[in-house]
Amino acid sequence: MGKRRCDACGTRVEVPGGVGDFWDFGSLEKAGPGGLTLELGDGSEFFLCFDCIERLPEDPTRADVDALSE
Repeated sequence: MGKRRCDACGTRVEVPGGVGDFWDFGSLEKAGPGGLTLELGDGSEFFLCFDCIERLPEDPTRADVDALSE
């Protein structure tokens, strides 16, 4: 399981996947909040935890993601 930081709030997020998780089915239960890489309409790309994604408006912009970190 890999780890990344949310680009908005800085929370450390465990990202399941890869060879290390192939035989460890228990890792699905302890994956934590998780996150996704989002590509916005302006071409910018951010890795955000699910908590930050839920706080975004319907059609987010770079400014909306920047506002999450304030």
